[in-house]
Amino acid sequence: MTILNSRRVDAISRENKSLVIFVHGYGADGADLISLSSALAPHLPDTCFVAPNAPHRCSVNPAGYEWFPIPWIDGTPEARAQEEFYETAALFDAWLDEIMQEEKVTSAQTFLFGFSQGTMLSLHQGVRRRDTLAGIVGFSGRLLHPETLLQEAVSKPPILLVHGDMDMVVPPSDMPAAQKALLSAGFEVETHTSIGMGHGIAPDGLGKAVQFMQRHLPR
Repeated sequence: MTILNSRRVDAISRENKSLVIFVHGYGADGADLISLSSALAPHLPDTCFVAPNAPHRCSVNPAGYEWFPIPWIDGTPEARAQEEFYETAALFDAWLDEIMQEEKVTSAQTFLFGFSQGTMLSLHQGVRRRDTLAGIVGFSGRLLHPETLLQEAVSKPPILLVHGDMDMVVPPSDMPAAQKALLSAGFEVETHTSIGMGHGIAPDGLGKAVQFMQRHLPR
């Protein structure tokens, strides 16, 4: 059993027909995003929400967690950071299989909803899973290793990217760069810019995420 401590909110209809997995950012935890379920649930009444903690305590914020180190922030050697990234991606992939089985949903009923570093992990591993996800929603992130995307992508879920135009943490230019690479690899990609928003999730972006997930839920 792959252990990732998680927070969970049941579907308000009590009929779990789909699953949204929140993937938090660097230095945060599952609690950082699970509160979004209260805004999403009325629009996705048959959806269960799960928000795991990353497997590693964050070296610069021990109260939170990290999916992988960031060398220019925490001083981790680049080679070790890459090694830990791939280790975490494999662990996350195994956990996804287990949580879907536990919630009795398929990949086609499951969305990844990432923020910042959580978006980076979601975009990387979500397209390297054999069974296609219902979709990936990524806020304020970037596409890591775009040079290997075409060779390594084995499924092509629809993707929504959202970014604030005032983001000082992850540059807004990372969104069109990710879009270009994904489109070149044959993905269906939507984007949305939240005007005046920094490194966070604005109501307009959340609204776009709701509409996106509603459209791509299995019928």
